[in-house]
This record gives sequence, C-alpha cells and structure tokens, in this order.
Amino acid sequence: MNAPTSPEALRFNMIEQQIRPWNVLEPQILELLSVVRREDYVPAVHRSLAFFDMELPLGDGRESGQCMLSPKVEARLLQDLQIKPTDSVLEIGTGSGYMAALLAHRAAKVLTLEIDENLARQATQTLRENGVANVEVRHADGAKPLASGPTFDVILLSGSVARVPQNLLGSLNIGGRLAAIVGEEPMMRAHFITRESEGKWETRQPWDTVAPRLLNFPEPSRFSF
Repeated sequence: MNAPTSPEALRFNMIEQQIRPWNVLEPQILELLSVVRREDYVPAVHRSLAFFDMELPLGDGRESGQCMLSPKVEARLLQDLQIKPTDSVLEIGTGSGYMAALLAHRAAKVLTLEIDENLARQATQTLRENGVANVEVRHADGAKPLASGPTFDVILLSGSVARVPQNLLGSLNIGGRLAAIVGEEPMMRAHFITRESEGKWETRQPWDTVAPRLLNFPEPSRFSF
C-alpha cells in the first residue's frame, strides 16, 4: 500500500506541473509559493484539494459562490503585477486570505476588503496564525466607491468583473497598476492597467482565463431590441 503523498511533494508538483507551464517563471515568485502554505488557507473540508488545479469554495459554498482562485491564476496575477517592496496594495475580495498573504510578502502593506463578514473574520485569524502582520482585513463592499483618502501602488481584484471599475483607477498612484479579470464566460481576459501619468493609462491584456464574479459590481444589461 502506497504511503500518502506529503504536502511538500504535492506543493512541488503544483508549482512544476501547473504554475510553471502557465509562464510563471520568476524565481522569487516560485520560491514564495513554496514558502506560503496554501493548505493553511483552504477550508478544512477542502484541504485535501489545496494543490489541485481548481477553484475551491469558501464558506458554505452555496449562498455567495465565493471561492479561492486556482493556484496558477493566483501565481500569474502575482507575477504580472510586479510588486515592489515599497508598494501599498489594495485587494478586493479577501476570501481565505491566501492571496493577501502572498501580496504581503512582496509589498510594504496590504489592505484587503471582504464583503462576507464571516470570511473577513476567518481570514484575519488565519493571517494572524501564520504570522502575516502587514495586512489589514476590512469587512467592506469593494464594489462601493472608496472613501477619499489613501491611494495605492497596486490594486488587485481577486475575482472577475464585467468591466474595469473606473472609480478604482482614480485610487492608483502615478506608476500604479490595477489587475482585474474582465469579461463574461466562456472567456475572460486579464487586464493590467498602469497609470503612467496624470490622465495617461497603459493597458495590457496578456492572457485568458475564467474566474468567478466579485459580488455587486455592475453587469451589462441583458435586454436587446
């Protein structure tokens, strides 16, 4: 009878068989993925699936439909945002807190917003238990306009939207980057938007994927004439 495969072996296979083939090749990102234990952020009922190429439901998995993104999508977003050690980051959609933990290892500080109060509370506890100190989890609806005040070097939407939220672009510093998965099934595109200067933006759409919706962001009208 074969012994169970260790988490270390499963993590290695996840990186080598899922993440590298998706053009995630930056050594520091790959090292980070081997250090931050994804299984610590996965709900206990799904922990055996922590390293599989799939989205994992959060909470009860029924009411909100919220879930963790697949490992390769998380890794590619993290790599393509090119986060610097001095960056301040805003994440919309905390979920389990795993992506916030990855961001926190790359950035100076992270503010992450979660619409589900239970998920926000659980993520706060999980991050604390894993020694991640530079993340603030806030129970808030990221689809609502941000209060005037702080701006950010990086904004990440950890889920999909029908269109890029224009109000969030105004919360980017000069040189700041926003990442969002935009469009509708069966095919969406990752958008990376850089604020090059006042009133000047550069947009890249380098890869396709599909991701679950973030709650409460506008959807296009379904009516036709």
